[in-house]
Amino acid sequence: MSDSLERLYLAVLAARNLDPATSRTARLFQRGPSKMAKKLAEEAIEVVIDAVNGDSEAVIRESADLLYNLTVLWASAGVRPEDVWREMTRREDMLGIAEKLPKSAMKLPKVASPRVAARRPIVALENRTARKRH
Repeated sequence: MSDSLERLYLAVLAARNLDPATSRTARLFQRGPSKMAKKLAEEAIEVVIDAVNGDSEAVIRESADLLYNLTVLWASAGVRPEDVWREMTRREDMLGIAEKLPKSAMKLPKVASPRVAARRPIVALENRTARKRH
């Protein structure tokens, strides 16, 4: 999978300076990181809605869109796929591949961080049918 994302990332880099009239990638770069972030968030929400609705085929399609928009935002931010893989390896070494780093400082030794943003609570979607906007 990392090979596929690396190829996608390189294709995004190659397309960023194309004509925005014909290239979706160039258009996103022209519109800037705010537009890129909005598109990424929209795709993430679509994946969530499709997963809650049990539509695995739609989850697959929307996940591909989500990964595309993530690589566009990475390229804009100067983040390379290997930077993300390195962080994943670091986390795997600490907790195992299937674990996310805990948010609580009591659970892990504190790591120097330039700034820690406040996080909004996550709301569980239970027994709800969500709809996508088209």
